[in-house]
Amino acid sequence: MAPTLESRAHLTRLLQRAGFDARGDAVDAAEKAGFDATLDRLLGAQDADDDSGSVPAPHFGPLPPRTSEAARRKKEGAGAKKREKEKKSPPAAPGDAASSGAPPSPRGTAGASPSPHGTEGTDPRKDPVRKHYREVLRAQRKELTLWWLERMVATARPWTEKRTLLWHNHWATSIQKVKSGAAMLQQNETLRRLGGGDFRTLARAMVVDPALMVWLDADGSTAKAPNENLGREFMELFVLGVGNYSETDVRQAAAALTGWTLDRHANPWKPVFRAARHAKGPETVVGRTADFTARSLVDHLVALPASHAHVAGRMWGALVSNENKPSASALARLVKAYGSERDTTAFFRALFTDAAFADPANVLVKQPVEYVVGSLRALGVHPRDLPEKQRAALLLHTLTGLGQVPFAPDSVGGWPAGAAWLTTSAAQARIGFAQTLVRHADLGEIEKTAAKDRAELLARTLGVGEWGAATRGVLTAAARDPMRITALALTAPEHLVLR
Repeated sequence: MAPTLESRAHLTRLLQRAGFDARGDAVDAAEKAGFDATLDRLLGAQDADDDSGSVPAPHFGPLPPRTSEAARRKKEGAGAKKREKEKKSPPAAPGDAASSGAPPSPRGTAGASPSPHGTEGTDPRKDPVRKHYREVLRAQRKELTLWWLERMVATARPWTEKRTLLWHNHWATSIQKVKSGAAMLQQNETLRRLGGGDFRTLARAMVVDPALMVWLDADGSTAKAPNENLGREFMELFVLGVGNYSETDVRQAAAALTGWTLDRHANPWKPVFRAARHAKGPETVVGRTADFTARSLVDHLVALPASHAHVAGRMWGALVSNENKPSASALARLVKAYGSERDTTAFFRALFTDAAFADPANVLVKQPVEYVVGSLRALGVHPRDLPEKQRAALLLHTLTGLGQVPFAPDSVGGWPAGAAWLTTSAAQARIGFAQTLVRHADLGEIEKTAAKDRAELLARTLGVGEWGAATRGVLTAAARDPMRITALALTAPEHLVLR
Protein backbone atom coordinates (compact mmCIF):
# COMPACT_ATOMS: atom_id res chain seq x y z
CA MET A 1 0.00 0.00 0.00
CA ALA A 2 1.37 3.41 -0.99
CA PRO A 3 2.25 5.85 1.82
CA THR A 4 -0.26 8.62 2.50
CA LEU A 5 0.20 12.20 3.62
CA GLU A 6 -0.96 12.97 7.14
CA SER A 7 -4.13 15.05 7.37
CA ARG A 8 -2.63 18.55 7.57
CA ALA A 9 -0.12 17.89 4.78
CA HIS A 10 -2.93 16.46 2.63
CA LEU A 11 -5.01 19.61 3.13
CA THR A 12 -2.01 21.84 2.45
CA ARG A 13 -1.47 20.00 -0.83
CA LEU A 14 -5.12 20.46 -1.78
CA LEU A 15 -5.09 24.20 -1.08
CA GLN A 16 -1.86 24.71 -3.00
CA ARG A 17 -2.75 22.64 -6.04
CA ALA A 18 -6.34 23.81 -6.29
CA GLY A 19 -5.14 27.37 -5.76
CA PHE A 20 -1.87 29.19 -5.22
CA ASP A 21 -1.09 29.24 -1.51
CA ALA A 22 -1.78 27.54 1.81
CA ARG A 23 -1.30 29.99 4.65
CA GLY A 24 -1.39 28.51 8.11
CA ASP A 25 -4.74 30.07 9.04
CA ALA A 26 -6.34 28.66 5.87
CA VAL A 27 -5.00 25.19 6.67
CA ASP A 28 -6.27 25.54 10.26
CA ALA A 29 -9.77 26.30 8.94
CA ALA A 30 -9.56 23.40 6.50
CA GLU A 31 -8.60 21.02 9.34
CA LYS A 32 -11.69 22.06 11.27
CA ALA A 33 -13.92 21.59 8.22
CA GLY A 34 -12.33 18.35 7.00
CA PHE A 35 -11.02 17.34 3.59
CA ASP A 36 -14.38 16.63 1.93
CA ALA A 37 -15.99 19.89 3.06
CA THR A 38 -12.91 21.85 2.01
CA LEU A 39 -12.98 20.22 -1.42
CA ASP A 40 -16.69 20.96 -1.73
CA ARG A 41 -16.01 24.61 -0.96
CA LEU A 42 -13.17 24.83 -3.47
CA LEU A 43 -15.05 23.14 -6.31
CA GLY A 44 -18.45 24.58 -5.42
CA ALA A 45 -20.43 27.20 -7.33
CA GLN A 46 -17.33 29.06 -8.43
CA ASP A 47 -18.79 30.83 -11.41
CA ALA A 48 -22.16 31.52 -9.78
CA ASP A 49 -20.39 33.25 -6.89
CA ASP A 50 -17.86 35.19 -8.92
CA ASP A 51 -15.69 37.81 -7.24
CA SER A 52 -14.34 39.48 -10.38
CA GLY A 53 -15.94 42.82 -9.49
CA SER A 54 -12.97 43.69 -7.30
CA VAL A 55 -10.68 43.34 -10.33
CA PRO A 56 -12.65 44.50 -13.37
CA ALA A 57 -11.42 43.33 -16.75
CA PRO A 58 -9.72 45.90 -18.97
CA HIS A 59 -11.47 47.26 -22.03
CA PHE A 60 -9.44 47.37 -25.21
CA GLY A 61 -10.58 49.50 -28.10
CA PRO A 62 -9.84 48.56 -31.71
CA LEU A 63 -6.16 48.48 -32.59
CA PRO A 64 -4.88 51.36 -34.72
CA PRO A 65 -3.70 50.73 -38.31
CA ARG A 66 -0.48 48.75 -38.59
CA THR A 67 1.05 50.98 -41.26
CA SER A 68 0.37 54.32 -42.88
CA GLU A 69 -1.62 54.38 -46.07
CA ALA A 70 1.45 55.57 -47.97
CA ALA A 71 3.57 52.69 -46.64
CA ARG A 72 0.82 50.21 -47.46
CA ARG A 73 0.52 51.48 -51.05
CA LYS A 74 4.28 51.39 -51.44
CA LYS A 75 4.43 47.80 -50.23
CA GLU A 76 1.61 46.74 -52.53
CA GLY A 77 3.26 48.58 -55.45
CA ALA A 78 6.61 46.96 -54.77
CA GLY A 79 4.98 43.56 -54.70
CA ALA A 80 3.19 44.18 -57.99
CA LYS A 81 6.42 45.39 -59.64
CA LYS A 82 8.28 42.32 -58.40
CA ARG A 83 5.63 39.96 -59.76
CA GLU A 84 5.63 41.79 -63.11
CA LYS A 85 9.42 41.64 -63.31
CA GLU A 86 9.40 37.92 -62.53
CA LYS A 87 6.95 37.35 -65.37
CA LYS A 88 9.18 39.20 -67.87
CA SER A 89 12.54 37.83 -66.70
CA PRO A 90 13.89 34.84 -68.68
CA PRO A 91 14.60 31.64 -66.72
CA ALA A 92 17.93 31.74 -64.92
CA ALA A 93 20.73 29.77 -66.54
CA PRO A 94 22.35 26.98 -64.56
CA GLY A 95 25.00 28.40 -62.29
CA ASP A 96 23.38 31.83 -62.07
CA ALA A 97 22.91 33.31 -58.61
CA ALA A 98 19.14 33.12 -58.98
CA SER A 99 19.21 29.38 -59.61
CA SER A 100 21.98 28.49 -57.18
CA GLY A 101 20.42 30.19 -54.18
CA ALA A 102 23.36 32.61 -53.79
CA PRO A 103 22.46 36.16 -52.83
CA PRO A 104 22.16 38.58 -55.77
CA SER A 105 24.96 41.05 -56.44
CA PRO A 106 24.39 44.55 -55.04
CA ARG A 107 22.71 46.90 -57.46
CA GLY A 108 24.36 50.13 -58.62
CA THR A 109 27.88 51.12 -59.55
CA ALA A 110 31.04 50.08 -57.81
CA GLY A 111 31.48 51.90 -54.52
CA ALA A 112 27.77 52.68 -54.13
CA SER A 113 25.99 51.36 -51.05
CA PRO A 114 22.58 49.85 -51.86
CA SER A 115 19.73 50.99 -49.67
CA PRO A 116 18.50 48.13 -47.45
CA HIS A 117 14.94 49.36 -47.99
CA GLY A 118 14.97 50.20 -51.69
CA THR A 119 15.77 53.42 -53.50
CA GLU A 120 12.56 55.18 -52.68
CA GLY A 121 10.65 56.03 -49.52
CA THR A 122 11.67 55.66 -45.90
CA ASP A 123 12.50 52.78 -43.58
CA PRO A 124 9.15 51.09 -42.77
CA ARG A 125 10.40 50.46 -39.24
CA LYS A 126 10.38 54.22 -38.71
CA ASP A 127 6.83 54.63 -39.98
CA PRO A 128 5.13 56.61 -37.16
CA VAL A 129 1.83 54.80 -37.74
CA ARG A 130 3.53 51.41 -37.36
CA LYS A 131 5.39 52.63 -34.30
CA HIS A 132 2.11 53.75 -32.69
CA TYR A 133 0.51 50.38 -33.47
CA ARG A 134 3.35 48.55 -31.73
CA GLU A 135 3.16 50.84 -28.71
CA VAL A 136 -0.59 50.25 -28.34
CA LEU A 137 -0.14 46.49 -28.67
CA ARG A 138 2.64 46.45 -26.06
CA ALA A 139 0.45 48.49 -23.71
CA GLN A 140 -2.45 46.06 -24.21
CA ARG A 141 -0.26 43.06 -23.49
CA LYS A 142 1.12 44.66 -20.34
CA GLU A 143 -2.29 45.72 -19.04
CA LEU A 144 -3.82 42.32 -19.81
CA THR A 145 -1.07 40.38 -18.06
CA LEU A 146 -1.05 42.58 -14.96
CA TRP A 147 -4.85 42.40 -14.78
CA TRP A 148 -4.86 38.59 -14.65
CA LEU A 149 -2.02 38.46 -12.13
CA GLU A 150 -3.92 40.90 -9.91
CA ARG A 151 -7.05 38.79 -10.25
CA MET A 152 -5.14 35.63 -9.26
CA VAL A 153 -3.73 37.40 -6.21
CA ALA A 154 -6.98 39.06 -5.13
CA THR A 155 -9.51 36.30 -5.75
CA ALA A 156 -11.31 34.55 -2.93
CA ARG A 157 -12.06 31.75 -5.45
CA PRO A 158 -8.54 30.56 -6.30
CA TRP A 159 -9.67 27.34 -7.98
CA THR A 160 -11.44 29.28 -10.73
CA GLU A 161 -8.22 31.13 -11.61
CA LYS A 162 -6.02 28.05 -11.21
CA ARG A 163 -8.36 26.10 -13.46
CA THR A 164 -8.28 28.92 -16.02
CA LEU A 165 -4.48 28.81 -15.95
CA LEU A 166 -4.59 25.04 -16.53
CA TRP A 167 -6.85 25.45 -19.55
CA HIS A 168 -4.70 28.32 -20.84
CA ASN A 169 -1.76 25.90 -20.86
CA HIS A 170 -3.92 23.21 -22.48
CA TRP A 171 -5.28 25.48 -25.26
CA ALA A 172 -1.97 27.35 -25.42
CA THR A 173 -2.32 30.58 -27.43
CA SER A 174 0.13 33.48 -27.59
CA ILE A 175 -0.51 37.17 -28.01
CA GLN A 176 2.86 37.41 -29.78
CA LYS A 177 1.18 36.09 -32.91
CA VAL A 178 -2.45 36.95 -32.20
CA LYS A 179 -1.57 40.61 -31.64
CA SER A 180 -4.85 41.59 -29.99
CA GLY A 181 -5.44 42.19 -26.31
CA ALA A 182 -9.21 42.03 -26.85
CA ALA A 183 -9.01 38.61 -28.54
CA MET A 184 -6.79 37.17 -25.80
CA LEU A 185 -9.07 38.56 -23.09
CA GLN A 186 -12.07 37.04 -24.83
CA GLN A 187 -10.37 33.65 -24.87
CA ASN A 188 -9.41 33.96 -21.20
CA GLU A 189 -13.02 34.69 -20.27
CA THR A 190 -14.20 31.70 -22.32
CA LEU A 191 -11.79 29.39 -20.48
CA ARG A 192 -12.94 30.76 -17.13
CA ARG A 193 -16.67 30.60 -17.96
CA LEU A 194 -16.71 27.12 -19.48
CA GLY A 195 -13.76 25.46 -17.78
CA GLY A 196 -15.79 23.75 -15.07
CA GLY A 197 -18.55 22.20 -17.18
CA ASP A 198 -18.92 19.89 -20.18
CA PHE A 199 -15.61 19.65 -22.03
CA ARG A 200 -17.56 19.39 -25.28
CA THR A 201 -19.04 22.86 -24.72
CA LEU A 202 -15.57 24.24 -24.08
CA ALA A 203 -14.12 22.51 -27.16
CA ARG A 204 -16.98 23.79 -29.35
CA ALA A 205 -16.19 27.33 -28.27
CA MET A 206 -12.45 26.95 -28.68
CA VAL A 207 -12.51 25.52 -32.21
CA VAL A 208 -13.92 28.87 -33.42
CA ASP A 209 -12.20 31.04 -30.82
CA PRO A 210 -10.75 34.04 -32.72
CA ALA A 211 -7.41 34.05 -30.88
CA LEU A 212 -6.90 30.32 -31.41
CA MET A 213 -7.92 30.64 -35.06
CA VAL A 214 -5.23 33.27 -35.66
CA TRP A 215 -2.66 31.37 -33.59
CA LEU A 216 -3.18 28.22 -35.69
CA ASP A 217 -3.76 29.88 -39.07
CA ALA A 218 -7.39 28.81 -39.37
CA ASP A 219 -8.65 32.26 -40.30
CA GLY A 220 -9.45 32.10 -44.01
CA SER A 221 -8.93 28.34 -44.47
CA THR A 222 -10.88 27.52 -47.64
CA ALA A 223 -11.96 24.52 -49.65
CA LYS A 224 -9.32 25.36 -52.26
CA ALA A 225 -6.59 25.89 -49.68
CA PRO A 226 -7.42 24.14 -46.40
CA ASN A 227 -4.94 24.85 -43.61
CA GLU A 228 -4.11 21.78 -41.51
CA ASN A 229 -2.68 23.48 -38.41
CA LEU A 230 -5.86 23.75 -36.35
CA GLY A 231 -7.10 20.27 -37.26
CA ARG A 232 -3.73 18.72 -36.42
CA GLU A 233 -3.24 20.46 -33.07
CA PHE A 234 -6.88 20.05 -32.14
CA MET A 235 -6.47 16.29 -32.33
CA GLU A 236 -2.87 15.95 -31.15
CA LEU A 237 -2.81 18.36 -28.21
CA PHE A 238 -6.31 19.43 -27.29
CA VAL A 239 -8.57 16.43 -27.69
CA LEU A 240 -7.05 13.04 -28.69
CA GLY A 241 -3.31 12.84 -28.15
CA VAL A 242 -0.46 11.48 -30.25
CA GLY A 243 -1.09 8.13 -31.93
CA ASN A 244 -4.87 8.39 -31.98
CA TYR A 245 -5.25 9.86 -35.46
CA SER A 246 -3.60 9.60 -38.89
CA GLU A 247 -2.33 12.10 -41.45
CA THR A 248 -5.44 11.35 -43.49
CA ASP A 249 -7.53 12.28 -40.47
CA VAL A 250 -5.65 15.60 -40.30
CA ARG A 251 -6.41 16.42 -43.93
CA GLN A 252 -10.05 15.43 -43.58
CA ALA A 253 -10.46 17.42 -40.35
CA ALA A 254 -8.88 20.43 -42.05
CA ALA A 255 -11.50 20.20 -44.81
CA ALA A 256 -14.28 20.00 -42.22
CA LEU A 257 -13.01 23.20 -40.58
CA THR A 258 -12.85 25.29 -43.75
CA GLY A 259 -15.08 28.30 -44.27
CA TRP A 260 -14.45 29.96 -40.93
CA THR A 261 -12.98 33.44 -40.96
CA LEU A 262 -12.96 36.47 -38.67
CA ASP A 263 -14.81 39.74 -38.60
CA ARG A 264 -11.88 41.96 -37.62
CA HIS A 265 -14.05 45.06 -37.64
CA ALA A 266 -15.84 43.76 -34.55
CA ASN A 267 -14.29 44.44 -31.17
CA PRO A 268 -13.44 41.86 -30.01
CA TRP A 269 -13.15 39.87 -33.22
CA LYS A 270 -16.00 37.50 -34.08
CA PRO A 271 -15.89 34.18 -35.93
CA VAL A 272 -17.90 34.16 -39.17
CA PHE A 273 -18.81 31.11 -41.25
CA ARG A 274 -18.84 31.56 -45.03
CA ALA A 275 -20.55 28.56 -46.60
CA ALA A 276 -19.12 29.28 -50.07
CA ARG A 277 -15.60 28.69 -48.72
CA HIS A 278 -16.45 25.44 -46.93
CA ALA A 279 -15.34 22.15 -48.48
CA LYS A 280 -18.19 19.89 -49.56
CA GLY A 281 -18.29 16.65 -47.59
CA PRO A 282 -18.38 13.92 -46.68
CA GLU A 283 -15.11 13.50 -44.76
CA THR A 284 -13.84 10.49 -42.86
CA VAL A 285 -12.21 11.39 -39.54
CA VAL A 286 -11.05 8.79 -37.00
CA GLY A 287 -13.43 6.08 -38.13
CA ARG A 288 -16.53 8.10 -38.89
CA THR A 289 -17.75 9.39 -42.25
CA ALA A 290 -20.07 12.40 -42.35
CA ASP A 291 -20.54 15.84 -43.87
CA PHE A 292 -18.83 17.38 -40.86
CA THR A 293 -19.22 20.91 -39.57
CA ALA A 294 -16.83 22.32 -36.99
CA ARG A 295 -19.40 21.58 -34.30
CA SER A 296 -20.16 18.00 -35.34
CA LEU A 297 -16.42 17.31 -35.75
CA VAL A 298 -15.83 18.41 -32.15
CA ASP A 299 -18.76 16.31 -30.92
CA HIS A 300 -17.35 13.22 -32.66
CA LEU A 301 -13.80 13.67 -31.38
CA VAL A 302 -14.59 14.45 -27.73
CA ALA A 303 -16.86 11.40 -27.55
CA LEU A 304 -13.99 9.01 -28.38
CA PRO A 305 -12.49 7.04 -25.47
CA ALA A 306 -9.04 8.29 -26.45
CA SER A 307 -10.22 11.84 -25.81
CA HIS A 308 -11.34 11.05 -22.29
CA ALA A 309 -8.00 9.43 -21.47
CA HIS A 310 -6.03 12.27 -23.07
CA VAL A 311 -7.76 15.04 -21.14
CA ALA A 312 -7.42 13.05 -17.91
CA GLY A 313 -3.72 12.47 -18.55
CA ARG A 314 -2.91 16.12 -19.18
CA MET A 315 -4.70 17.32 -16.05
CA TRP A 316 -3.08 14.54 -14.01
CA GLY A 317 0.33 15.80 -15.10
CA ALA A 318 -0.54 19.32 -13.97
CA LEU A 319 -2.16 18.49 -10.62
CA VAL A 320 -0.80 15.13 -9.42
CA SER A 321 2.53 14.25 -11.04
CA ASN A 322 4.21 14.95 -14.36
CA GLU A 323 6.60 12.06 -13.76
CA ASN A 324 4.36 9.29 -12.44
CA LYS A 325 1.56 8.45 -14.85
CA PRO A 326 -1.85 7.36 -13.50
CA SER A 327 -2.27 3.64 -12.96
CA ALA A 328 -4.78 1.81 -15.11
CA SER A 329 -7.23 1.70 -12.21
CA ALA A 330 -6.77 5.39 -11.40
CA LEU A 331 -7.25 6.37 -15.05
CA ALA A 332 -10.39 4.24 -15.24
CA ARG A 333 -11.77 5.94 -12.15
CA LEU A 334 -11.10 9.41 -13.54
CA VAL A 335 -12.63 8.58 -16.91
CA LYS A 336 -15.71 7.13 -15.19
CA ALA A 337 -16.17 10.34 -13.21
CA TYR A 338 -15.70 12.40 -16.39
CA GLY A 339 -18.41 10.25 -17.95
CA SER A 340 -20.42 10.61 -21.13
CA GLU A 341 -21.29 14.15 -20.06
CA ARG A 342 -17.58 15.03 -19.98
CA ASP A 343 -18.08 16.71 -16.60
CA THR A 344 -14.77 18.39 -15.83
CA THR A 345 -15.69 19.32 -12.25
CA ALA A 346 -16.62 15.70 -11.49
CA PHE A 347 -13.31 14.68 -13.05
CA PHE A 348 -11.32 17.16 -10.92
CA ARG A 349 -13.11 15.92 -7.81
CA ALA A 350 -12.11 12.35 -8.64
CA LEU A 351 -8.53 13.47 -9.22
CA PHE A 352 -8.25 15.33 -5.92
CA THR A 353 -9.66 12.32 -4.04
CA ASP A 354 -7.50 9.72 -5.77
CA ALA A 355 -5.04 7.85 -3.56
CA ALA A 356 -2.14 9.07 -5.70
CA PHE A 357 -3.00 12.66 -4.84
CA ALA A 358 -2.14 11.86 -1.21
CA ASP A 359 1.09 10.03 -2.09
CA PRO A 360 4.08 11.99 -0.67
CA ALA A 361 6.18 10.93 -3.67
CA ASN A 362 4.04 12.92 -6.10
CA VAL A 363 5.75 16.28 -5.74
CA LEU A 364 5.35 19.01 -8.38
CA VAL A 365 7.69 21.92 -9.08
CA LYS A 366 5.76 25.18 -8.96
CA GLN A 367 5.30 26.87 -12.30
CA PRO A 368 6.63 30.46 -12.26
CA VAL A 369 3.11 31.94 -12.21
CA GLU A 370 2.18 29.71 -9.27
CA TYR A 371 5.37 30.71 -7.47
CA VAL A 372 4.94 34.45 -8.02
CA VAL A 373 1.20 34.58 -7.32
CA GLY A 374 1.52 32.30 -4.29
CA SER A 375 4.30 34.45 -2.83
CA LEU A 376 2.29 37.63 -3.32
CA ARG A 377 -0.81 36.09 -1.71
CA ALA A 378 1.20 34.74 1.23
CA LEU A 379 2.71 38.15 2.00
CA GLY A 380 -0.48 40.09 1.25
CA VAL A 381 1.01 42.17 -1.58
CA HIS A 382 -1.36 43.23 -4.37
CA PRO A 383 0.14 44.24 -7.72
CA ARG A 384 -2.27 47.18 -7.99
CA ASP A 385 -0.82 48.69 -4.81
CA LEU A 386 2.69 48.86 -6.25
CA PRO A 387 4.00 51.90 -8.15
CA GLU A 388 3.50 51.33 -11.87
CA LYS A 389 7.17 50.98 -12.81
CA GLN A 390 7.91 48.70 -9.89
CA ARG A 391 4.80 46.61 -10.63
CA ALA A 392 6.01 45.86 -14.13
CA ALA A 393 9.57 45.24 -12.98
CA LEU A 394 8.56 42.97 -10.10
CA LEU A 395 6.06 40.88 -12.05
CA LEU A 396 6.70 41.04 -15.78
CA HIS A 397 10.47 41.13 -15.54
CA THR A 398 10.46 38.26 -13.05
CA LEU A 399 8.13 36.06 -15.07
CA THR A 400 10.10 36.76 -18.24
CA GLY A 401 13.27 35.73 -16.43
CA LEU A 402 11.58 32.60 -15.07
CA GLY A 403 10.21 31.69 -18.51
CA GLN A 404 6.44 31.84 -18.05
CA VAL A 405 4.47 34.97 -18.92
CA PRO A 406 0.66 34.62 -19.10
CA PHE A 407 -0.77 35.01 -22.61
CA ALA A 408 2.60 34.15 -24.16
CA PRO A 409 3.26 30.38 -23.96
CA ASP A 410 6.35 29.08 -25.71
CA SER A 411 4.43 27.02 -28.22
CA VAL A 412 1.07 25.44 -28.96
CA GLY A 413 2.20 22.62 -26.68
CA GLY A 414 2.19 24.98 -23.71
CA TRP A 415 4.92 25.49 -21.13
CA PRO A 416 7.37 22.86 -19.86
CA ALA A 417 7.04 21.30 -16.43
CA GLY A 418 9.14 19.93 -13.60
CA ALA A 419 12.88 20.46 -13.44
CA ALA A 420 12.74 22.77 -16.48
CA TRP A 421 11.87 25.57 -14.05
CA LEU A 422 14.91 24.95 -11.81
CA THR A 423 17.67 26.51 -13.89
CA THR A 424 20.51 28.74 -12.70
CA SER A 425 19.05 31.76 -14.48
CA ALA A 426 15.67 31.07 -12.89
CA ALA A 427 17.32 30.97 -9.45
CA GLN A 428 18.79 34.42 -10.05
CA ALA A 429 15.38 35.75 -11.14
CA ARG A 430 13.77 34.38 -7.96
CA ILE A 431 16.42 35.98 -5.78
CA GLY A 432 15.80 39.36 -7.39
CA PHE A 433 12.04 38.89 -7.06
CA ALA A 434 12.26 37.93 -3.37
CA GLN A 435 14.54 40.83 -2.47
CA THR A 436 12.20 43.29 -4.18
CA LEU A 437 8.99 41.76 -2.85
CA VAL A 438 10.02 41.97 0.81
CA ARG A 439 10.60 45.71 0.42
CA HIS A 440 6.92 46.12 -0.48
CA ALA A 441 5.47 43.64 2.01
CA ASP A 442 4.14 44.38 5.48
CA LEU A 443 6.50 42.36 7.66
CA GLY A 444 5.01 43.62 10.92
CA GLU A 445 4.05 40.15 12.13
CA ILE A 446 7.53 38.81 11.46
CA GLU A 447 9.17 41.83 13.10
CA LYS A 448 7.22 41.40 16.34
CA THR A 449 7.95 37.67 16.47
CA ALA A 450 11.04 36.55 18.37
CA ALA A 451 13.99 35.79 16.07
CA LYS A 452 14.08 32.15 17.18
CA ASP A 453 10.46 31.67 16.04
CA ARG A 454 10.63 33.46 12.70
CA ALA A 455 11.53 30.42 10.61
CA GLU A 456 8.48 28.58 11.94
CA LEU A 457 6.23 31.58 11.30
CA LEU A 458 7.45 31.79 7.70
CA ALA A 459 6.79 28.08 7.22
CA ARG A 460 3.16 28.69 8.20
CA THR A 461 2.96 31.83 6.07
CA LEU A 462 4.28 30.12 2.95
CA GLY A 463 2.50 26.80 3.42
CA VAL A 464 5.68 24.82 4.03
CA GLY A 465 5.21 21.76 6.24
CA GLU A 466 8.70 21.99 7.67
CA TRP A 467 12.09 23.27 6.62
CA GLY A 468 14.86 20.84 5.84
CA ALA A 469 17.96 20.89 8.02
CA ALA A 470 20.04 22.90 5.53
CA THR A 471 17.35 25.51 4.96
CA ARG A 472 16.64 25.82 8.66
CA GLY A 473 20.31 26.50 9.30
CA VAL A 474 20.37 29.28 6.69
CA LEU A 475 17.17 30.84 8.02
CA THR A 476 18.34 30.66 11.62
CA ALA A 477 21.54 32.47 10.71
CA ALA A 478 19.51 35.29 9.10
CA ALA A 479 16.70 35.38 11.67
CA ARG A 480 17.66 38.73 13.21
CA ASP A 481 16.91 40.53 9.94
CA PRO A 482 13.16 40.22 9.04
CA MET A 483 13.68 41.22 5.41
CA ARG A 484 16.63 38.92 4.87
CA ILE A 485 15.06 35.83 6.44
CA THR A 486 11.83 36.39 4.50
CA ALA A 487 13.68 36.79 1.19
CA LEU A 488 15.67 33.62 1.88
CA ALA A 489 12.49 31.71 2.73
CA LEU A 490 10.95 32.79 -0.58
CA THR A 491 13.84 31.21 -2.48
CA ALA A 492 14.17 28.08 -0.33
CA PRO A 493 13.71 24.70 -2.09
CA GLU A 494 10.76 23.89 0.16
CA HIS A 495 8.85 26.90 -1.21
CA LEU A 496 9.55 26.02 -4.85
CA VAL A 497 7.56 22.80 -4.85
CA LEU A 498 3.97 21.70 -4.38
CA ARG A 499 4.44 18.93 -1.82
